[in-house]
Amino acid sequence: MAGIRWGIQMDRGEILDEAKRLTHGDRNKNYGKPLTNHQRIAGLWSIYLEQEISPSQAAMCLALVKVARVIETPDHLDSFVDGAAYFSIAGEIATS
Repeated sequence: MAGIRWGIQMDRGEILDEAKRLTHGDRNKNYGKPLTNHQRIAGLWSIYLEQEISPSQAAMCLALVKVARVIETPDHLDSFVDGAAYFSIAGEIATS
């Protein structure tokens, strides 16, 4: 990640700024609009799990993947940044 200063402490504002930069920049260009991307994810998961999954649930589950990774590596900054990004995407989808 270009904006993250690895090995240097980041405060909550910097973590949120990085999550915002990522979700409004390259990832948006690479993966499309978050709602569309999470609709695809939810659709595939729904088929595989044989249970309806909503786009906001898909984003929350991806955030929980990051929580699981923090348990293993509690100082890995990427998991915190990505977790913040997924939580913000879930909130955006849930309130749209």
